[in-house]
Formats: sequence, C-alpha cells, structure tokens
Amino acid sequence: MARLGELIGSIELDAGALPAALPYITLVSRYLLPALALIIVVRCAVSMLSGRPQSEIWGYITNPNGGRTNLTNWENVVGRAASSDVVLDYKTVSRTHAALTRDAEGRWSVMDLGSKGGTTLRGRPVHGPTPIHSGDILTFGGVAAVFVASTASEEQERAETREMPGFRVRAGVTLLFLTLFCLLLTLQLCAAAGDELSIAVPATFLALIVIIWCCYVITRALNRRGFEVETLAFLLISVGFGVTAHSDPGVLPKELICLLAGLVIFFVVGSFLRDLGRAKKMRWPIAAMGLLLLAVNLVTASSIFGARNWLSIGSISFQPSEFVKIAFVFAGAATLDRLYARRNLVLFVGFAALCVLCLAAMSDFGTAAVFFAAYIVIAFMRSGSFATVLLSLAGTVFAAFIVVTARPYVMQRFATWGHAWDAPNDGGYQQVRAMASAASGGLFGLGAGRGWLHNIFAADTDMVFAVVTEEFGLIMALLTVAALIVLAVFAVRSSGYARSTFYAIAACAAVTILLFQVTLNVFGSLDILPFTGVTFPLVSKGGSSIMATWGLLAFVKAADARQNASFAIPLGRKRLPRRERKEAEEE
Repeated sequence: MARLGELIGSIELDAGALPAALPYITLVSRYLLPALALIIVVRCAVSMLSGRPQSEIWGYITNPNGGRTNLTNWENVVGRAASSDVVLDYKTVSRTHAALTRDAEGRWSVMDLGSKGGTTLRGRPVHGPTPIHSGDILTFGGVAAVFVASTASEEQERAETREMPGFRVRAGVTLLFLTLFCLLLTLQLCAAAGDELSIAVPATFLALIVIIWCCYVITRALNRRGFEVETLAFLLISVGFGVTAHSDPGVLPKELICLLAGLVIFFVVGSFLRDLGRAKKMRWPIAAMGLLLLAVNLVTASSIFGARNWLSIGSISFQPSEFVKIAFVFAGAATLDRLYARRNLVLFVGFAALCVLCLAAMSDFGTAAVFFAAYIVIAFMRSGSFATVLLSLAGTVFAAFIVVTARPYVMQRFATWGHAWDAPNDGGYQQVRAMASAASGGLFGLGAGRGWLHNIFAADTDMVFAVVTEEFGLIMALLTVAALIVLAVFAVRSSGYARSTFYAIAACAAVTILLFQVTLNVFGSLDILPFTGVTFPLVSKGGSSIMATWGLLAFVKAADARQNASFAIPLGRKRLPRRERKEAEEE
C-alpha cells in the first residue's frame, strides 16, 4: 500500500489539459465553500437538536398514593433525591435507595444501594441484583410500590409512534451539498497546484465522495435514518484532506486507507455496543490491552521531537495513545449496577492514573491532559461528587509541579505562553507565524493550496487551525470547530435519554476528548494556551488520529436515542397482527 501511495503521488498532470476557466474557480469557491459548509453544519444541527427528544417507556412503578412513574431507561435509581428516576418522598427512603435495571432480553432486576431502610421483594430482603417480574410488590424503606414491565407489543407500538430523524431535514440533500463542497474544493486545489498537480488529489476526493455515498447507502439498507454524525465527520475529513493536499499530497492515498479503516472501526464498535452485556464484560480486557499497548510503546518506542509516542512495526508507524482513548472510554463507562460499586470506581481511578503516568513518561503531556479531562467527566458522572473531582485536581496540580521540576523544557513552553512575539525566532517561532498567517486569511481565506504556513514544521497537524484559517478563511475555521460543538451538544442532550448509563457516560467522555483536543489545538496555535502539540480531530493529518476518532464517534452514535437513528441500537420486533397483539397483552 505504501508503494502504491508513492506511485500515485509521483504522477503529475499537465496543467494545459485543465480547462482555461479553472483559475477562476478559486475566486468563486473562496465564497462558496464557507457557504456550503455553513449549510451543512446548520442542516445537521437542526436535524439533531430540533424538537424535544422522545423517551422510551420500558415499564412503570405505582406509588402508594396511586401515582405512576414511567421507567424511561434501562437503569433507574429509586430514592428520595429529586434527581432520582423514581422519586419516593418519604423519610424512610434513602436519597439513593435502590436501582431497577433491565437487560437487552427484557429481564428486570432490583438491587439495594446500601440504603438504611432496606429493600424487599415479596417480603424478602434484597441485596445484590435480584430478578423481578411484572406485578411484583417492592418495598423501599417500608414504602410499598408495584412494578409493571411493558410488554413486547406495547414497546413496539410506542416505537412506531416515535418520530424518526430524516423527515424535517433530508440527509440525502445534505450529502448533495457535501458532494458539491468536495468537488469545488478539488477544483480549487487543482487550480492552485498548476503544473505540479498530482493525480492523487482529484483521485482521493473522488474516492472520498464514493465512500460517503456508500456509507449512506449501507446505513439506509440497515433501516437507519440518522446520518448527521457521519456527515459532520466527513465534512471535517474533507477540510483535512484539503490541507494535506497542499502540504503533502503524496500522503493522501494513505490517509484514505486510514479513513476506510476508521469506518470499519466505527461500524465494528457500534455493532459491538448493540450487546450491552458483552460490552460490560469486555471493558476490563479492553482496558488491559490498552495498558499493554502503552507499556510496549514506553519500552520500545524511540524519541521523536521530544516525545516517545510512536510505535513502529515494519514500515507501519502509529500512535498507540490514540487507540487507547477507545479503551479508556470503554473502561470508564459503567452501567448502574456497577456505578455504585466502590471497587469498580477504584479500579477505574487506578487505570486512569496508569494511562496518564505512561503518557507523562513518554513526554506526551498534551495527550495526558486530554485523558485527564475525560477522567474528570467520567469521575463526576459516576460519583456525582465534586469532592472526588476536587481531590483529583489537587493530585494533578501536585503531579504537574513534579513534572515541571523534573522536565525543565516543559517549563520553557509555559514561559513562552503569552509571550510568543517576544521570541519570534525561538520559543514562539511556530505560534508567531501561525497567528500572522491566520490573520492574512481574513474571513474567506487566500484559497485552498495558496497559503504559506504549510512550510513550517507540523503545520498540517499541530498548527492545522491556522492553516485552515489562512487558506479557507476564519468562517470555515470556526465552522470546523462548530461541527464538533454540535456533536458535543448532541451527545450531552442524548445522554439524558440514552437507554443505559453505559451509553451516556461513554458518549460524554468521547466528546470531552474531542473537544479538549480542539481547545488545545486551536488555542495553543494562537498562543492563548500553552502549545501542547495535540491534533485537531479529523482535520489534522495522521492516520492513527483518524481511525481513533471514528472509534470515539461510535460511542456518540450509540447514545442517539432517536427512533431508527443508530445502528448501535437494535430495532424493535416487527409489528404483531392485531389478534396476536391482543392475545399477548392478555397473557
């Protein structure tokens, strides 16, 4: 594959064969590309965020006063606290008293969460997870309640009445705008390259368009109508390929292969998450594999620009830390029956500490900061305790002090922070040129392939936001950030309606990693934050980052609670005939 990429990248086209009007494409597309990107982002945002999310009802609990509380998740907390899913406002009921959980087969169980008044099922005390059935009487601290589970026919009927995505904003129409975006970008790059044009550029973008539509067809064949997550990701990929086409066009075939591998990871992880029980069982084996990968990297990797974060196997080089992000999210996500187990939380804290320590030992402090940000979000979602978060932050400050003392060059980066213009040819070399180039781009940019910043080191990775601003303009650069913000808002919004806390925590952790990376990349290149050398997801050049980001997007997709939206959520059974449905209800 590497030889194929070099062969394609070495082929050059005759500029005289291009249409005479091609140079004028740059002038027109400078304004059309941001407009198309804006349309794509807005259409996806409207489709994902408009309307009120519709909860799924899996059963209900009847209160002593005759009230009824619907169970809208597979995992529900019963307690006196207002944040509980089932609120029983009685003094004998603890704030978090018990948990009602459902598995993928529709089997329910109840578990006491260390309450003072205890939980009983048919008069018998409950401690660990205990199976329950529809019509069972449960007692929480002496307060009796009746549990009723929804039947399969009721679940199917409700599923058919829920609104499916894709009717207000057609995904196919949005993809037409994305296709036009890719075509205009290709023409602009061809015009800018002139007689140095490599066939790898048009060939890669043509292949990208085919991949986009094939992915959409596969999704529709699976009877899934939600395609906004993938559309925003492909938009970012298109911009990233546009940057790489100027800085290093010979790498484009390899980037395309990594995109295909990333899509395979996306669908495999999403399909794996369909079986929640299997996902829970595999969390710690996957975490162990992640630690092993970091350990091998730490022992065998050689130092590149101060960091030992690359692992080479033959002619293939990759960053293990990128793939460990997926394992980190797997280990951090937990369902309710494990959420309150102190041993489970302690294991995750230990796992997180080992990951961060390994990355610090590799001198990859930017990625270590990304992992820590994800840990803070997971720790708070699992414990709900600010004390846990504050204790973790205090420990991190102490560890950071030790690192700065042991590694003086880290302190040098902090010394440069905010003073890049004081040392334009020394510590602030990259930031000064990034800021100057970004300012020269204005609102609409100089045109794809017409920037200068690609000449400095790591322009298409660590400084990619400045490159996008220079060549595509500030509007386009902000839209790339907005695309990830839309994904983050969607994940947080969906987490409240996700079937399981596993999906909710995993989605929030995944978007935390993506957003924190963007924050470090954008603000670091503009000297607003210390420069850490973290990539911009899907826009920066790098096969490992592309593949790992698609794996993280699978968690966001799994949290999508809209009807027929996510392939990670199994569809309900087919609608039963009226007579069979009536008989099932009577049973």
